[in-house]
Amino acid sequence: MTPRTDDLDLPGRRAFLRRTGLTLAAGAALPLLAAAPGVAAASATPDQLFKEGRLAAAERGYLSLLRRDPRDAHVLGRLGYLALLSNRFGDAEKHLSKAVALHPGDVASTQRLAECFVRQDQFARAAPLLRGIDRPRDQALAELCAHISGTPWQIHGAQSTQVPFVTLDPVPAVEASLNGGPAGTFWLDTYATLDLSLEVAEAAGLRAVASHSGGVANNQPITLWLGVLDSFKIGNIEIRNLPVQWSDAKRPSLPDGTAAAGAFGTTIFYHFLTTMNYAGRALLLRRKTRPAPRTPVVDRLPLWLAGDHYPCTLGSLGDYGPRMVTVDTGGIASGIDTTVEIAERAGGITVDYDHPIEQAGHKIYRLTAERISLGRAVGRDVPGHAVDTLHPGYPGPGQSAMFGFDLIANFTHEFFKPFAITFDYTDMRLSITRG
Repeated sequence: MTPRTDDLDLPGRRAFLRRTGLTLAAGAALPLLAAAPGVAAASATPDQLFKEGRLAAAERGYLSLLRRDPRDAHVLGRLGYLALLSNRFGDAEKHLSKAVALHPGDVASTQRLAECFVRQDQFARAAPLLRGIDRPRDQALAELCAHISGTPWQIHGAQSTQVPFVTLDPVPAVEASLNGGPAGTFWLDTYATLDLSLEVAEAAGLRAVASHSGGVANNQPITLWLGVLDSFKIGNIEIRNLPVQWSDAKRPSLPDGTAAAGAFGTTIFYHFLTTMNYAGRALLLRRKTRPAPRTPVVDRLPLWLAGDHYPCTLGSLGDYGPRMVTVDTGGIASGIDTTVEIAERAGGITVDYDHPIEQAGHKIYRLTAERISLGRAVGRDVPGHAVDTLHPGYPGPGQSAMFGFDLIANFTHEFFKPFAITFDYTDMRLSITRG
């Protein structure tokens, strides 16, 4: 629930949609990969395995270390981090609580423990943890958590709802309404929480309980205001008493030239069994108690959640992989983001070096990938972008340092068009079907 502070105004992509969401635990992502090429598990330390992405082996290594020293705060923190990524809340709380008790100055474990409570809608338990962190972002989030009284995230209405996309491009958008008012159009973006325009927030009568500088959009600093929304209605489902943010960021217009009301994504999605049906041009939300429809599945992949709104899974660039990738549905005119170094290593990717685009001191190149895949879901001749170096504001590989494990790419909008993708944050699976 903290905003990213390093947005790039990238060509062919929306700046505000990428990482203007809130995340309590910056860099809280650890994959449980069983294997990664070229590393001998017998000789690698758990920390090396952790960074390489061999996290099943890393977890076994950390558990072995914990048996030798049950008071190792670093090991406890890592085990809690692993559990949080997979929404194993009991294990996450147990290990992170011990890590913080042994080392009260461990800001990362404190943030992750707070995030563990936020994901379970236990805001009152998160607030005191965040108040103990001397950072403006965490202090603002503590105020937000403290102001969410009663039962948060109350879901009313139908057992499921399907709403059509208002548009598929530049990214999908649907209609939703705030506090019983008229419907507005919201971008769908897995890299978003629930983010409103300043004008829409004011029209809905929202009151800010906290604010802070929230980073950069279109190379301009922005302010984020945090508050509590009474009602958010999507189709036949209404969500009551939920956190919301709004900002003064300049946003891209809808195809008809009108302004979007905002964007929403993973923090809404993980309260449901959510399907973004690109091919069928619709968003489907089902209560978690409702079984998924019987649809032929192209593939079913592991799903991990970094922070509160960065989905991760396994992907390949040609024959390079499977390795950890992020899933960001909000990339305009792009299906893949990576780095020049990874593109060259993977092969089968044509990078347009003759027409570099200068952005924030970095060079960004357009590319075409012959073949990329999420399991058996394959995209061919996929357009995208490569950045010259690892930059923390760039999706996918640029977030490796923030998340603590190596990423090879970000899979985004153009790749998903032939498919329907379902996010299951209970069983932690990403299912891909033909729409």
